[in-house]
Amino acid sequence: MSKSYQTLQIARFALGARFEDIPPSTVDQLKRHLLDALGSMLHATSRPAIQKLVRQLKVLGTGGPCTVPLVGNLPYDRAAQLFTALIRYPDFMDNFMGKEATCHPSDNIGSLLAISRYKPTSGKDFLTAMAVGYQIECRLIEEVPVMKKGIDHTVLLAYSVAAALSKLVGLGEEQAAHALGMAGCSINSMVTSRASYTYEWKGFASSLDALDCTNIVLLAEQGMTGPISIFEGPKGVEDVFGMKLDYDWSRETFELIPKCVLKEYNAEVHAQSMLNAILTLRQKHNPDPLNIEKINLTTFLTAYHIIGSGSYGDRKTVHSKEQADHSLFYLAAVALLDGEVHPEQFEPERINRPDVQELLQKVYVDTKFPLHKPVMVAGMLDPYTMVYPREMKAKAEIVLKDGNSLVCDAEDYRGFHTRPFSWEDTVRKFRRLASGIINEQQMDDLVYTVQHLDELTEMNPLLDQLGTGRISKTGKVAV
Repeated sequence: MSKSYQTLQIARFALGARFEDIPPSTVDQLKRHLLDALGSMLHATSRPAIQKLVRQLKVLGTGGPCTVPLVGNLPYDRAAQLFTALIRYPDFMDNFMGKEATCHPSDNIGSLLAISRYKPTSGKDFLTAMAVGYQIECRLIEEVPVMKKGIDHTVLLAYSVAAALSKLVGLGEEQAAHALGMAGCSINSMVTSRASYTYEWKGFASSLDALDCTNIVLLAEQGMTGPISIFEGPKGVEDVFGMKLDYDWSRETFELIPKCVLKEYNAEVHAQSMLNAILTLRQKHNPDPLNIEKINLTTFLTAYHIIGSGSYGDRKTVHSKEQADHSLFYLAAVALLDGEVHPEQFEPERINRPDVQELLQKVYVDTKFPLHKPVMVAGMLDPYTMVYPREMKAKAEIVLKDGNSLVCDAEDYRGFHTRPFSWEDTVRKFRRLASGIINEQQMDDLVYTVQHLDELTEMNPLLDQLGTGRISKTGKVAV
């Protein structure tokens, strides 16, 4: 068997990773990202869309070794699915942005939480596997940005989850390579789930990766084999997608994790700096919405295409949460009206209120360079796109009916890798999301546990806090 196969190299990196290899600053960052993800998880327990998954899980049958919110107990794979859906659904989780694609590294966390009940897992073990998942997914986003081909980034998540789970389960190198091959050839989702008109599946697609990869890794542990040459072999990634992965994983470190970002605003990540600019204008000038003639937003190509009515479709028609958090038109309007962009801004009654529906029609989105195709040429000529993702340049201009204009430029936001969240920022966001779901003492306990995770000899204290009935089947504090 060729040792040069990419799956074997990825497996070798994952299985050889040690907690001591992770810089202390990165360990601290991983803890903050974990707490951020748990805030989304707790908030999501009260969301109606999550109840659809809960009802389906009950149809399939409950019971199993994993104690989880809302349901009680589930098998490992369905627990991984539910944990992942809870973290992902609010669309308030972390991101990594490559030049040509993006991903949500926290999509790796749910499966790791579930499988921590399968094998004895210390806090250091968990953080190491989390670092493995984050680094592999981010590296693949940079090396094989399949979103350019219309393939969703959850395709690459399959490899990172499989590798991170292989680390926790304790697979051998060839077993892990087989798991990577099985995951890669079985999970091939399309980016249309994020295009307009956007529906609920946007927030659930990664949970199917979690379900499938948990099954696949446990099958690999039993000796099941899969296509190790998934990247290089006949009809593999290179053949099908025309993208060659030729990375030397022997030199891999955890260098990409510090470039992962957290969200200050509950909106698609490429809107964050623009919202920073808009809210700055609101704070300084507090313009009367009735006196606004139009709102001109200048952004970079990726934001224009995904959330500005570019290649991902019309974003001015907005009547649901999933479309709203991916519409720069709605986000700009609601930010000006409400002075914030949090889950409350995505309740159906807020989205469909006349004030925001009328104001979003006055929003116009474009790039600095007037042409958007061909993308490579436009990207080289557009000054906002040239600096992405090192910066997220944005310009907001509010044109008033008296002819005056209010203008603000931004190049980042609090939570971006140039201005990362502090612990205070992370805890503040966590408490806001968890409020009404768990009580203050439970919040304090979770914050403490995550901050001291590397001191735990086993993960059960954290898992117990998340699933021992403290979060009731109604998504509220169990009294």
